[in-house]
Amino acid sequence: MRPGGVIGSTVAVKATLRLLAVVAVAGVGALGACAGGGLNGGSAVTLAAAGDISCASSNVGSSSCHAKATSELLLSLKPDAVVTLGDNQYESGTYADYVSYYDPTWGRLKDITQPSPGNHEYKTGGAAGYFAYFGPAAGDSQKGYHSFDLGAWHIVALNSNCGDVPGGCGAGSPQETWLKADLAASPALCTLAYWHHPFYTSGSTHQGDRSRMSAIWQDLYAAGAEVVLSGHEHNYERFAPQDAAGRADAARGVVQFVVGTGGKGHYNDLGTPIPNSVVRDATSFGVLTLTLSPEGYDWAFVPDPTGSGGSFADGGSAECH
Repeated sequence: MRPGGVIGSTVAVKATLRLLAVVAVAGVGALGACAGGGLNGGSAVTLAAAGDISCASSNVGSSSCHAKATSELLLSLKPDAVVTLGDNQYESGTYADYVSYYDPTWGRLKDITQPSPGNHEYKTGGAAGYFAYFGPAAGDSQKGYHSFDLGAWHIVALNSNCGDVPGGCGAGSPQETWLKADLAASPALCTLAYWHHPFYTSGSTHQGDRSRMSAIWQDLYAAGAEVVLSGHEHNYERFAPQDAAGRADAARGVVQFVVGTGGKGHYNDLGTPIPNSVVRDATSFGVLTLTLSPEGYDWAFVPDPTGSGGSFADGGSAECH
């Protein structure tokens, strides 16, 4: 089963509350250790994600710098792993700013974080601050892409800053060639990939960034990947499964989530939705949780509950191909 039509607000809120109830009752590591812990059942692990996170400002906690609140939310959810979707530290991703602003907030989950870099990281040459702060978890500093397994899932962190990656991101590039081999070598039924720049977005700020990852999206589609996570647009958007040409494909398509809601101020640029956009929001800070079971996943966008953001929620479940 694949996510199809729009999930109404009542269903979305119920899915979110179901997920939070499991966490609240079972305690630390609950979703990773509890059989039947998600809507799909079976042994499951929980991954939490967002991008566009920490301001380089003493104004942390304001309406435009919400990383402290979303980090408190993360801590309360007790995920098994955290992935960052780039632009983790504004404005230039310096090591000093990571230590001063990211570390006291999202850095409290650094030991379980698998990051990816955004364009703001590369405003410091070679994203040196990013690689110095995250160390081995960020992968080779000349590449910025790597993969790992989480529960029964194969997870791929990619680098969409194509002008800063040796060889770029196109067909035949070192990154794309590596990805093909990595996907072919993985025996996992379910695969998730993440990077900074969204392949699809209804936001007007960054729509011109799509083509850079065309070959990589096609590789993921051909390999039967389930999910792609991105940030860059400071909003939330979920797309129905589709191929690299933007055609809906309920049987084999990849579902994309844009989760640029980690703390930096929102973009108010969501106009007419592009094809296959299912749900959108530019009012709430928060994180996306994915409960990954051996044959499927449950998702829930969990808004920051402090009241300074919106109260939007989105949730559902799907089976792997």
